Amino acid sequence: MDRLGEEEAEVTLPAAGTRSVGEGPAVVVLDHGSGNVRSVVRALEAAGARVELTADRDRALAADGLVVPGVGAFATTARQVRAVGGDRIIERRLAGGRPVLGICVGLQIMFSSGTEHGEHSRGLDQWPGEVTRIQAPVVPHMGWNSVAPAAESRLFAGIEQERFYFVHSYAARSWEMDPIGPLTPPAVTWAQHGGDRFIAAVENGALTATQFHPEKSGAAGAQLLRNWLETLPRQSPAGTGHTPGAVEHTSGAAGHTSSAGA
Repeated sequence: MDRLGEEEAEVTLPAAGTRSVGEGPAVVVLDHGSGNVRSVVRALEAAGARVELTADRDRALAADGLVVPGVGAFATTARQVRAVGGDRIIERRLAGGRPVLGICVGLQIMFSSGTEHGEHSRGLDQWPGEVTRIQAPVVPHMGWNSVAPAAESRLFAGIEQERFYFVHSYAARSWEMDPIGPLTPPAVTWAQHGGDRFIAAVENGALTATQFHPEKSGAAGAQLLRNWLETLPRQSPAGTGHTPGAVEHTSGAAGHTSSAGA
């Protein structure tokens, strides 16, 4: 569960760089009823993206990047995403190597399942593993915290020592995906709260997600979003759907891999 709501930290985002918003990549924020969508939209715009808030299937599939935000309970968020066809949109984008970014509960539902208050719920099963309650003296974990980025991380380039804003009581506390042949393994970033270690971010080919809120993480969060935007392949000018640059995603739970041609 993510408790971000009325207690949201109001952080002023720095202005985007010299590139105007109109020149940036096209990003759809999936509108499935999450409470933090407006701040996500504003943060992405400040980072240089052209942003649309919608659940329209064709728009979500055509965008350079798709963002799946989430606050509240695991079961509720998974149900809301499925209700707008978001699970099928995400699966189809990943099958074509089209980037997806999950935020907070948007990260959690990418795992196979979650257990909150004794209720076991099915996730989107992109990664094996279960989301459970943080084992710490003080829960929720709310506030700024440092992370330990994976050595190969592109998401945290230039911000490896920065702190990010967390508000959650549940997390993925282990990484269970086995290596698959010669494929590059996912880059997993970790954090700790009260002595309990949990996943703070995952970079798995086309699928990226953060447990913290980049849109509430000030300058560090703004740079992280810019880093993600810089990884987005852009649709060809002819609108043929060809994606320059290959992006490979490994779905350990489903046991398959997907890639887009260069």
